[in-house]
Amino acid sequence: MCGIFGYFGSRNATPILVEGLRRLEYRGYDSSGIAVKNGEIQIFKKSGKVERLSEIISPKVEGGIGIAHTRWATHGEANDINAHPHLSFDGKVAIVHNGIIENFREVRRSLTAKGIELNSETDSEVLAQLIAIELAKGSKPIVAVRRILKRVHGTWGLCAVFSDHDQIVVARNGSPLVIGKGKDETFISSDPHALKEHTHEVYFLEDGDLAQIDDSGFKITRMGGQLSATEATVLEDEWGEVELGDYPHFMIKEIHEQAEALRQCIAGRTRHSQGTVKLGGLKLTPAEMRAIPHVRLIGCGTSLHACQIGQIAIEELARLPAVAHVASEFRYNDSVINTKAIHLAVSQSGETADTLSAVKEIQLKGGNVWGIINVVASSIARQCGMGVYIHSGPEQAVASTKAFSNMATALILFAIQMGRTRSFSAERGRELIDNLQTIPGQIEKYLANPGPIEEAVDAVINAKSVLFLGRGVSAPVAREGALKLMEIAYIPCLAYPAGEMKHGPIALLEEGSPVVVIAPNDKLKYKTLSNIQECKARGAKIILIHEEGDKELADEADISISVPKSASLLSPLLTVIPTQLIAYQAALKLGHDVDRPRNLAKSVTVE
Repeated sequence: MCGIFGYFGSRNATPILVEGLRRLEYRGYDSSGIAVKNGEIQIFKKSGKVERLSEIISPKVEGGIGIAHTRWATHGEANDINAHPHLSFDGKVAIVHNGIIENFREVRRSLTAKGIELNSETDSEVLAQLIAIELAKGSKPIVAVRRILKRVHGTWGLCAVFSDHDQIVVARNGSPLVIGKGKDETFISSDPHALKEHTHEVYFLEDGDLAQIDDSGFKITRMGGQLSATEATVLEDEWGEVELGDYPHFMIKEIHEQAEALRQCIAGRTRHSQGTVKLGGLKLTPAEMRAIPHVRLIGCGTSLHACQIGQIAIEELARLPAVAHVASEFRYNDSVINTKAIHLAVSQSGETADTLSAVKEIQLKGGNVWGIINVVASSIARQCGMGVYIHSGPEQAVASTKAFSNMATALILFAIQMGRTRSFSAERGRELIDNLQTIPGQIEKYLANPGPIEEAVDAVINAKSVLFLGRGVSAPVAREGALKLMEIAYIPCLAYPAGEMKHGPIALLEEGSPVVVIAPNDKLKYKTLSNIQECKARGAKIILIHEEGDKELADEADISISVPKSASLLSPLLTVIPTQLIAYQAALKLGHDVDRPRNLAKSVTVE
């Protein structure tokens, strides 16, 4: 989950590295640091965000070679000592690392036995020490790195600089690294968007790749020494510079971008006259779609909630069995894979370690996996080789908003296309497409007058816990709303299908307990109404998100938040937005960092 940035060229590396870290800070902000070579290796590092690092960097530090790191802590607390870069015992090697070295305790013991004292509690530091030992034996840097990586077990995105060599050596196994080719200069980054300011030509390293970067450019090889097949990719314009503009935080900016993001997700994909959708990245004929026995959807966190909406849409429209799976569990459950089934791996970043591992497990067992991904050419996208980009554009806030809406939309589009190859009528397809195309305008209408959000915030900020309830397609919305409030406001939340409320959660209700209910005017409305009355009978305070004009439901609420009417299957695209606003405003009122919540990172690239 950490962010890595590197530079090799004729310019002063320091400001380039710091700016690179700023663009990658959403990957981790427990600490940050840089190592710049200017004769010797100079290291500056500090716990906390990049702005704290900027305050301690000497203005005199200059050099054309450097590496940088922003950390999400795994091994060792978030302090100055455990911050990267790590320097070897002889001062000749500095490294930054994203990943986990699983056998680091064994390696530490062997280093200690050799009289090498380690300064940090991290697993990463052993890499610097091992490389230094190999260099002392006379190995070239690329050889030294290759040898030590055969000794350790785990995952790595690794960059190393050397006092005695004008080189950077990088390696990837399980953690993303991208090389950007500039004019007479080379860049390294964990994410491609941080390179867009410098170059459009990038090379995504594959697992098992190493690269030597020097004044001649770079050379990518495999662990065995043979040349890698990695080819250049041209970055799309949507992954350019992202600034706040007139917004105070990225989260509220991205909430307001949902309408346009949805338009981009839908654009060019509907076939209105036929009442269908064309997702070209699926690369499936109608006959092949009809032969699919079932669909499995795999994701984590917000992506999982989108999967749960997709599951309902696929079963309703395509009449095809579908199941949403937690990616972190799927990999280890030894699931039975039907090679004729379709598996959808859903991820905003395309780098989520658990989801990527699940993809590889499915493929190992002969299954086919399609990616539902936001970041172009990300690891999952490349591993799958086929799928659908959701076209949300860059999402900077750790708490996902517009990507959730677009992932759910992409899955609904998939369900329409799949359904039209079966019994789903063209008339109903046209109706859904028409309704879907009105959603962006309805989002804009709602955001112009979002209702009593502040009142809802006042009801939740001092609560011991908040219960979120929904039925059918609204149950995943309840889970997503609870997740957002936990992520950025740090308020304990539970989310349940409303019918399950009686099976435990009701015991938590007391006078004034806030209950957020997602209740569109669908076939489950009166079931949900019964659940509301059960909560009210225990003294709960009902915060109701419902369709405008539904006075029957609104009258049962203490706080009533209405959203525009829509087809019931599409209602999550509207009902989720008040939950995002409640979470955002609650975090602000409690004085929390909205975009960079504690202990979290945008891209989860470690297990």
